[in-house]
Order: sequence, then C-alpha cells, then structure tokens
Amino acid sequence: MSYEEWGPLANLIGTWESGLTGLDISFHNDIGEMATTPYSEKSSFVGFGPVDNGVQVLYGLDYRRAVFAEGSEKPLHMEVGYWMWDAVERQVFRCFNIPRGQAVMAGGTVQPGSSSFRLQAELGSKCYGILSNHYLEKVARATRFDVTVMVENSSFSYDETTTVDYMMSSTVILHTDRNTLTRVNSSAETGLRDVALR
Repeated sequence: MSYEEWGPLANLIGTWESGLTGLDISFHNDIGEMATTPYSEKSSFVGFGPVDNGVQVLYGLDYRRAVFAEGSEKPLHMEVGYWMWDAVERQVFRCFNIPRGQAVMAGGTVQPGSSSFRLQAELGSKCYGILSNHYLEKVARATRFDVTVMVENSSFSYDETTTVDYMMSSTVILHTDRNTLTRVNSSAETGLRDVALR
C-alpha cells in the first residue's frame, strides 16, 4: 500500500518499540541535579486524512508515545497528539500534549522525500510555540524545543532538546532525549490504543 499523501511522514506509519536504548538527561528534583535515565519506549502513528482546512489540505498521523524507566510498568513520560504534513507549503508540524500540563507545536520546512528533518518551537511564537500551565510557567518554564528525526526502513531515531528556565535558581538546563526504535507493526490502522502499555 502506498502512503504518498503523507510525504516525509509516510514511513512513520505503524507501531515502534525499543529496549533500554533511550537516554533521558534532565534535572531530577529528588537529587537536585542533572541525571541520566535509560528508558524503553512504545510509539504509534496512525494515518488519517485528508483534512480540508479552507484551501489547505493536510494529511496526519495520530500519535501516541509512552516511555518507561527500567523495571517500571508506570510510564515515565507520555505524549498524545498529531504529526501533520502540508504538501503545498512543505511543512511538517508535530502537535502534542504531555500530562504535566504542557502543549507544544513544533514545525519546519521539509522536502517530500526527506528521511530526516528538524522541527522547532519557541515560547511566545505565534506559529510554532509552547504553552505551559500556571505552575510550570512560574517554576520550570520551557522556552525552546528542537527535535531532529530520522526514519529509514524499519528504524526510527530522534534527538530532542527542551530548553528549560528554572525560575527559582535562575538556571537554564537542556533536557535531552534520544532513542532509536524498531518498527513492530506497519499497519496504518493500529496503534498504542490497541497495545497494552507495559
């Protein structure tokens, strides 16, 4: 089956998993400093479209992501959202929410056949931006999000950085996550909604 309408997102369609190959480098409140956490991951991308938005026509992926620390059945991190492709404007954008009360829309210009691309979001931007709840805005303000994605055959890799201003200590940290996942299902119609998160 061809998924040409999804452009550079076509090869993401399906379900992906990794062992403990993920690496999270972030501030850990319990120890008061930066620390590294290996993680496993399950992510799914379910195709939909077309979405008519006036004269704009979009194709998208319903996106679910769950990250697990070693030995834990409770997710360390979760995301739900969409990855979208605008073929006319050559734009990929990723819109997602996390359950700590934060929403991100990151985007960038991408060529239709690209196997790798970069998306960005900035606090205060009217186009690709970041929103946080009242508490996070006061305590740990996310000001920038950058992600580089590479998809080749059955391998999906990403390297992402969130810049965070810790307001109490006037410290800026770079929270980074990187991983390589393997496709376990190439269906456009199944996803984490059909996969037990454990």
